[in-house]
Amino acid sequence: MTEMKTHECDVLVVGSGAGGLATAVSSVHRRLNVLVVEKEPVFGGTSARSGGWMWIPNNAPAQRAGVEDSVEAARTYLAHEAGAHFDGARVDAFLEAGPKAVTFYEEETTLQFDLGPTFADYHPKAPGGMDGGRSIVARPFDGRELGDEIRRLRPPLAEITFLGMMIGTGKELLHFFNVTRSPVSMWFVAKLLLKFGRDKLFHGRSMRLMNGNALVARLAKSCFDKGVPIWTSAPVRTLLTDDNGRAIGAIVDTPTGPVEVKAAKGVVLAAGGFPQDAVRRKELMPHDDTGHKHVSPAPPGNTGDGLRLAEGVGATVDDSLPNAAAWVPISRPRRPDGTLGTFPHFVDRSKPGVIAVTRSGKRFVNEAHSYHDFCQAMVARCAEEGDENAAWFVIDHRAFRKYGIGFAKPAPVPFEGLIKNGYLIRGRTLTDLASQIGADGAQLEKTVAEFNIHAVKGEDPEFGKGSTSYNRSLGDPDHQPNPCVAPLKDGPFYAVRLYVGDLGTFAGLKANENAEVLGEDGRPIGGLYAVGNDAASIMGGNYPGGGITLGPAVTFGYIAARHMSGGND
Repeated sequence: MTEMKTHECDVLVVGSGAGGLATAVSSVHRRLNVLVVEKEPVFGGTSARSGGWMWIPNNAPAQRAGVEDSVEAARTYLAHEAGAHFDGARVDAFLEAGPKAVTFYEEETTLQFDLGPTFADYHPKAPGGMDGGRSIVARPFDGRELGDEIRRLRPPLAEITFLGMMIGTGKELLHFFNVTRSPVSMWFVAKLLLKFGRDKLFHGRSMRLMNGNALVARLAKSCFDKGVPIWTSAPVRTLLTDDNGRAIGAIVDTPTGPVEVKAAKGVVLAAGGFPQDAVRRKELMPHDDTGHKHVSPAPPGNTGDGLRLAEGVGATVDDSLPNAAAWVPISRPRRPDGTLGTFPHFVDRSKPGVIAVTRSGKRFVNEAHSYHDFCQAMVARCAEEGDENAAWFVIDHRAFRKYGIGFAKPAPVPFEGLIKNGYLIRGRTLTDLASQIGADGAQLEKTVAEFNIHAVKGEDPEFGKGSTSYNRSLGDPDHQPNPCVAPLKDGPFYAVRLYVGDLGTFAGLKANENAEVLGEDGRPIGGLYAVGNDAASIMGGNYPGGGITLGPAVTFGYIAARHMSGGND
């Protein structure tokens, strides 16, 4: 019988998303020998598909921009958001280490940040909330700097690209919306398309990496520069422990056979939570009683491996949070091969001329509130009405051709194919549209008529769309007096069906302020750490702002490395 191969290191990181790679690069800079193993054939996890924003109060880019914030204000805000599930020790650790982590990445690694100065907290009027300055994003990155490793970088989510080209938020997105109305925007977009065409010709994909793709690429480049290997197609079979129950390594399956990896300082679980685990979804997601109704843009490999591995050595999952995941409305465009894609709705909800209704034909939420709040309201209303979890965005022709809706792009991009394949539903009148989506036509007519009475004045007395800085930040700044509200009056009308999806799971392993995984007795399991969505969220099951999954992920990666190295800074 062939003897199993062995590999020795100080730190074994399981998973190659932002949390895992942040742990790896933070550890190697502390002179620890690191190995990253990834189940899938590409690295980057959900992070590479994400918007890439990181919510970290008092970050250096904000300070340089003169944003006034404080640890006390951020703590007050998180305490309000988390309510009874506020974990003071872990929140304090996050708020203390977050700014240090940002400075470390900026000064010692390839990771650089841009500030979202108008990217408001999702509940800016809450105690401690702010109108901007706490969310940062990785600076765009030239993928050619990765060399041949670019082939192993997980590509962005196809549905949120334009022909495969990544588009930045903010001013860049506005140029795309205004491409037919502004010569400046037309020239800006034309230059991007020319560069994209060149990249496709010579590299087979865009080399202008944005958002989560840029975040992962920058962290991976930092790892490669320090000699950190990333094994892909290398799932962990089981964790190894010593006689005292301390994690000392793992058995890793590789394309050339199993390898016993010995980790002297620690094993860090960063496998992305359980968004594609049907069993745990059925247990923890009330809207999914079968485990197969929930829709996630997460990679197929995110099946809860980290949680199961830890449970196998005595860890426990915190399933007490009021929301098991960060919810987002998803629509399902049909791909060329006939399968259904996943389009997360981030921006279109806030545009003027867009409302959301259930089959009752009634609105149920301020559409411009956060995607997490939107889905909570959607599930609650559908439960009240005794219907399945289904809702639709409804938009008139003028707004549709100006802003698009979901996967259907604004003018001049054609859209007839999306009507033919059933993604986009069109009706000559609201009653016609209602009959096609199975909604109450008379009520939809009434809903729109009542909405329009106030919308012509930029008002929404029923739900207050456009009433917060977060609402307005994603509206149309050129539409006044309210950038989020306009009447729906010009037929034909269009609808897109929505499903409940997620941007990452909140329920995760119980861990302490050092990112150490806790056993059933509440004490740390020696040598075992969890970061990212494998650890229970410090947000208490709520969604306070853009980047509240990735911000803690890269921060607790820094914290875990600090703890494993015996450091305190």
